[in-house]
Amino acid sequence: MSRSTADDFRYPIGKFAFTEPEIQKWLDELEALPAELGEATAMLNDGQLDTPYRDGGWTVRQVVHHVADSHANSYIRFRLAVTEDEPTIKPYAEDRWAELEDAKFSPIAVSLDLLDAIHRRWIRLLRSLDEGQWQRAFVHPENGRTTLEYALGLYAWHGKHHLAHVINLRRRMGW
Repeated sequence: MSRSTADDFRYPIGKFAFTEPEIQKWLDELEALPAELGEATAMLNDGQLDTPYRDGGWTVRQVVHHVADSHANSYIRFRLAVTEDEPTIKPYAEDRWAELEDAKFSPIAVSLDLLDAIHRRWIRLLRSLDEGQWQRAFVHPENGRTTLEYALGLYAWHGKHHLAHVINLRRRMGW
């Protein structure tokens, strides 16, 4: 069964599936994301930034701010899991965050700078973890226990997923 066009736009690289750990690859992907997202959004004007990547989807501007919000939350979750025994983390309403004034109208440079700074710290932390620390975990009230190994794969995918939204929109629109 083929995916619909709407699913292709929503999940341009497919849904996340954890098979086997690829820690070094995921670290490299996470480290590269801020620069790649910056390149993908470079030279876009306000009209382009305010274009949804799909019908009913967020605008490019909201996507950029969402990635910064999401990765900031994840960075804190990793730090909690490294320093505490299976802390229960607080989820956030990402759909409502994307509708806040700052996510809808702030210049994307603010979140690109934030994402770069967070990733510099986050990658330094992640590259310092030993093999056993990748099995440390946090507890998400809705999703249950999540190991750092799994979360790393998820967030590497998350970055590529939203980067593909921007790149694919640019291709479709001829930008």
